[in-house]
Amino acid sequence: MTDISTSQRAQIELLHGQAAHVDPIACVEDLPAELAVRTVEGFPHSIAALVFHMNYWMNYELRRIRGERPTYPEHAAESWPKDPEVAAAEWDRVRRDFAWFLAEYEKMAKSSAQELQRQVESMREGDKKHAGSVEAVLWQMVAHNSYHVGQIALIRRTLGAWPPRRGGDTW
Repeated sequence: MTDISTSQRAQIELLHGQAAHVDPIACVEDLPAELAVRTVEGFPHSIAALVFHMNYWMNYELRRIRGERPTYPEHAAESWPKDPEVAAAEWDRVRRDFAWFLAEYEKMAKSSAQELQRQVESMREGDKKHAGSVEAVLWQMVAHNSYHVGQIALIRRTLGAWPPRRGGDTW
């Protein structure tokens, strides 16, 4: 492996849940579908819906980075599953896709400095005022996933399913 910068190392570590960030794969790998699709009072999304949502955005951004032109969703609801029963039936695939996307982002985080600074085309006008390099997109996905993985950890705790088999802070 080539030498990587401190920023790249931090991205890779955070993709896997280092420091104060829980390992996202550990948060979902041992969770049965029956718990993954359950919601808790006061929160509208299940763990399966959160992982579906993270996959949606990781796929969207990966496609942009690869030079495709995915359509930006007209409504936020498009990035969430429409049917909880479908989410239950597809939980194994959703988890597998999640791990695959994280591995793809890790590969990108190990890219050359030149590749990380390459500009990624914005698909909507509002995004054009923000940094649009590959590195900036990677950081945005790290932050987005960390936010939702924290929600997953809290839902698991509320469901009495915390910590995951591989461990996690018990507060």
